[in-house]
Amino acid sequence: MKPNFCVNIDKLRLKNPVIVASGTFGYAEEFKDIVDLKKLGGIVSKTITLNPRKGNPPPRTCETPAGMLNSIGLENPGVKVFLKEKLPVLKKIGVPIIVSIASESGPEEFVSLAKQLDKIACIAAIELNISCPNVSRLAGVPVSRCADKLISQDADSTYALVNAVRKVTKKTLITKLSPNITDITEIASAAQTAGSNAVSLINTIAAMSIDIEKKSFKIASGVAGLSGPAIKPIAVRMVWEVYQKIKIPIIGMGGIMNTADAIEFFLAGSSAIAIGTANFINPGINVEIIDGIKKYMIKNKIKGLKNLTGGLII
Repeated sequence: MKPNFCVNIDKLRLKNPVIVASGTFGYAEEFKDIVDLKKLGGIVSKTITLNPRKGNPPPRTCETPAGMLNSIGLENPGVKVFLKEKLPVLKKIGVPIIVSIASESGPEEFVSLAKQLDKIACIAAIELNISCPNVSRLAGVPVSRCADKLISQDADSTYALVNAVRKVTKKTLITKLSPNITDITEIASAAQTAGSNAVSLINTIAAMSIDIEKKSFKIASGVAGLSGPAIKPIAVRMVWEVYQKIKIPIIGMGGIMNTADAIEFFLAGSSAIAIGTANFINPGINVEIIDGIKKYMIKNKIKGLKNLTGGLII
């Protein structure tokens, strides 16, 4: 039996359910000599903003016992350079390209970016990164020193932002949610009502590490985003909770390191998954997991991914 491995998320067509998460794969060109990029289900670009952004001051990353902290601060060349220099390279790969966007100034920047991207045929979908814990609405101010809430920490703000973007683009919209919230299902429901075609979760968890000899933060901005195996049980739980509340597809992520991790996310309710931190350890992990999911489905006589999604037996 050959299982049906395709995933449809609105107009986004994936030949397999394994996507490379934003910020962990650069613009893919860096991996072309060590990974068969054509085998990927899709690629989410490094998040772009309207204008070039230098990001946060170093040090910006450090290892933790079961993962890593990062506070890159969405360093990127801005949308003009992205479209001129980065997108043509991504286009040549031949897999769906999902462009992740964020704002330094407010909702209007999301709308402006979406308008520009809507006109470009090779962009398969837009991911609204409303949940990065390493930036503030006040440009250049680390999140640890600013009281501003993320858009994804407020249901009304999430609705307003997604609704505004929905009005200016026909592209498939994916809203990336934050785990740094009391009830993530409220935010997911708001995104769905506003017109998002899918949600992706979870983004990194706000965390901190201290150098006990220097008595200072290991990350310059203080608070950073925790990713890796440490957050997987939290991510799986949140995917399961959201799956009970919404009807649009879920792209699950957070600490996926192997096939077994991926299967957990599908059983919890994911229609697709995104691999992040694991890329830093094993760039070939995406292809390994693609093959692993196929073997699991054949072994368990699962005809299609729809039969796997939400298949948790209670």
